[in-house]
Amino acid sequence: MKQKIELGKIQELIVVKEVDFGVFLNTPTGDERDKILLPRRQVPKGTKLKDVLEVFVYKDSEDRPIATTLEPDITLGGVARLKVNQVTNIGAFLDWGLSKDLFLPYKEQLYPVQEGDAVLVTLYLDKSERLCASMRVYEALANDSEYEKNQEVYGRVYEISENFGVFVAVDDKYSALIPKKDVFEKYRINQPVYARVAQVLEDGRLTLSVKKKIPEQMNDDAQFIYECLEDAQGFLPFHDKSDPESIKNRFHMSKNAFKRAIGSLMKQGKITISSDGIRKI
Repeated sequence: MKQKIELGKIQELIVVKEVDFGVFLNTPTGDERDKILLPRRQVPKGTKLKDVLEVFVYKDSEDRPIATTLEPDITLGGVARLKVNQVTNIGAFLDWGLSKDLFLPYKEQLYPVQEGDAVLVTLYLDKSERLCASMRVYEALANDSEYEKNQEVYGRVYEISENFGVFVAVDDKYSALIPKKDVFEKYRINQPVYARVAQVLEDGRLTLSVKKKIPEQMNDDAQFIYECLEDAQGFLPFHDKSDPESIKNRFHMSKNAFKRAIGSLMKQGKITISSDGIRKI
């Protein structure tokens, strides 16, 4: 069975022909017509026929497959954060460690990128067999992290969904989500997120919480509500029967968290709760 050279991947190929401007490479069982050039400046010193070289295969400026011994910052199906070198009327071009920049089409941008931005992308082959970047990384992110419940993680927001919540790439590599019910602030794409693993799903994806464990969070929430009371001259028109959405908008917490916090304040003798709201004692 004939083995083909694969675009976008690092692979071992055999030197099958030497020419003045480089060497031609192929797979052990490849078709003669499929051999590709490794330019002279990339050929390791002392290379000879039948040597095996580890190379990355992409397409040059004339859309011809070509090999390089340089290692790019991303390979096919992988994920990496790359710098935007240029923005044009057809899309953006990213620095991925090779002489020819990587193309990021407009249709694969989740927002209009600017020169100098660092964007999280995956590498794919388009319909014309060209290597391109896409900011739609959900399917490319890994779900085999070693993180466990309650561990602290760092990531960046890469997508925001009104239906599901805030999608985060932990370590720019692992798939994670802050569920909609736990989103209490306005996030933006590329925003850094420090969070706690609330759950590791069966498929390995992570559910995150930006809140602390309940006892610690309750203390923080109670302190925040008490400070709000002081700023409001000792009265706030919120209580345990208030609408969850109005609580979320005012205090950036769930109704359950709010009830726990005001219950704690009441036990401490700091407030009273009545049908019209809470009052500082």
